[in-house]
Amino acid sequence: MSAPDPADPLSKSCPRVRGVDIMRDPLLNKGLAFTLHERQILGIHGLMPAVFLHQDQQVYQVMQNFNRWDDNLDRFIYLMGLQDCNEKLFYRVVTENVELMMPVIYTPTVGLACQKFGMIFRKPRGLYITIHDLGHVQSILGNWPIEDVKAIVVTDGERILGLGDLGAFGMGIPVGKLALYTALAGVNPRNCLPILLDVGTNNDSVRNDPLYIGLKQKRDRGDKYDQLVDEFMKAVVERYGETCLIQFEDFGNHNAFRFLQKYRDSYCTFNDDIQGTASVAVSGILASLQITGKKLEENLFVFQGAGEASIGIAKLLLMAMGERGLSQEEALSKIWMVDSKGLIVKDRKSGAVAGEKILFARDHKHIENLGDIIKTLKPTAIIGAAAIPGAFTEEILKNMASFNQRPIIFALSNPTSKAECTAEQAYNFTGGRCVFASGSPFRPVTHNGQTFKPGQGNNAYIFPGVALATIGVEIRRIPESIFLEAAKCLSGLVTKEDLAEGRVYPPLSTIRSASLKIAAHVAEYAYRNDLAFLLPEPKDKKAFIESHMYNTEYANYIPDVFEWPGVERESQMAILFKPECNCLK
Repeated sequence: MSAPDPADPLSKSCPRVRGVDIMRDPLLNKGLAFTLHERQILGIHGLMPAVFLHQDQQVYQVMQNFNRWDDNLDRFIYLMGLQDCNEKLFYRVVTENVELMMPVIYTPTVGLACQKFGMIFRKPRGLYITIHDLGHVQSILGNWPIEDVKAIVVTDGERILGLGDLGAFGMGIPVGKLALYTALAGVNPRNCLPILLDVGTNNDSVRNDPLYIGLKQKRDRGDKYDQLVDEFMKAVVERYGETCLIQFEDFGNHNAFRFLQKYRDSYCTFNDDIQGTASVAVSGILASLQITGKKLEENLFVFQGAGEASIGIAKLLLMAMGERGLSQEEALSKIWMVDSKGLIVKDRKSGAVAGEKILFARDHKHIENLGDIIKTLKPTAIIGAAAIPGAFTEEILKNMASFNQRPIIFALSNPTSKAECTAEQAYNFTGGRCVFASGSPFRPVTHNGQTFKPGQGNNAYIFPGVALATIGVEIRRIPESIFLEAAKCLSGLVTKEDLAEGRVYPPLSTIRSASLKIAAHVAEYAYRNDLAFLLPEPKDKKAFIESHMYNTEYANYIPDVFEWPGVERESQMAILFKPECNCLK
């Protein structure tokens, strides 16, 4: 902690933070790690047991508790309780055990946590803004006690993972995403704000749940809904400035694309379901080329699903192929889309093609069955993002192996229960020759004596690093090209050893390092293309960004006289704990 200037009385607008208030603030609390001197000076001596535990001992205690649970939902609840109590300790535990913790604090467990949100709800995190708050959004933002918010994740709960409309139960997603901002990219949790726009839910079972925490009404889809989102966007800029990042998460397909187009040129915003998914998937495809030996433009892609994830991936693929010299018409010829009505073709009688799908409608006879589509088109890669479990059948996987030496199989739907196929099915039915990636984690698979470690195409490889760069160098608009740059950077981090094990992504244990490298790469790109507004431009982008990453080590709240040279300890204490001093924060 930097020492206050003795000549500066500091801000007189903030109250003193002392006593039990410190213990109740997860940003300040250190639990039993407070020293005797801190306990005495801060007014908490006697409010906790006499023992002193340093942070390493606390981590050991947390892991003992974590491992005694057999159920990941119980582990999730325990970790959320820890986050509500002591954020430094929570994030140290997560960052030191990323591969173990990711399936618990994020997919697939977060999906179940959202479904059970009413039952496990303990303490509100973030803001809940309802459709009835129209005209008062600014005042609600003003109720949030922290003024230097730099990143917001917002949802309306309509399309939570592959689970559908969960309404206010969807708050688990913004909370989880922002936890990954900090754990995986070092964004200060103080600067993060999860928000739920509660406009009702059309899910009868959720709405009628006696433990439901949201508005018990049908989802509002009228003009008031658009007015609420408009007011929210303007209120964020007014309160936190136009460099505040707004990440849209788990909106319905129609609204997701609509809001991205509406706000991307006027606000610092992106949609992770569209752009983050696209970036991580394209990264996996680029890495897989090192295994298949094919050029990107030599592939033929079939997408099972034509929602925001699939269309986002397809559009980014068009951009990537455009960079390789293909015209849009040539690039489009490499991509085929399949929705609930079958192959997306022009003048389809089984169901009209509208919206974002129109771009990918082809001149071809209509085929309804995915298996028949695969046999007819003979793609080199199939990508699933429609949350239809088992869509990649044994027949489809065997056919992919029959006309490809190294077929690309990406089963990206979340949570695990919605995956198009398992890793074991993919490797077994293709004779161990496929290049596989999934949205949720799968255990290693041994086939014919060879062990494969499936790559997890998790958006967490992308959005924390992009957010870190956006916040770090003050990017105000986020074009699609930034996500292609992030994809290229991530694919370049995959080693020969990773590829030999079947991975097309770096190990999750290295994800914090990967986020920093992606952030530095994106920052370089931003300055080259006049997208960054932080001046002067840092010479070493990586070192600059790293210097601002969140530190999970505890702060020393009582400065030593040698750390505050020239000021006697009595004078230090008089300044530090005068009633108007808020320097602990």
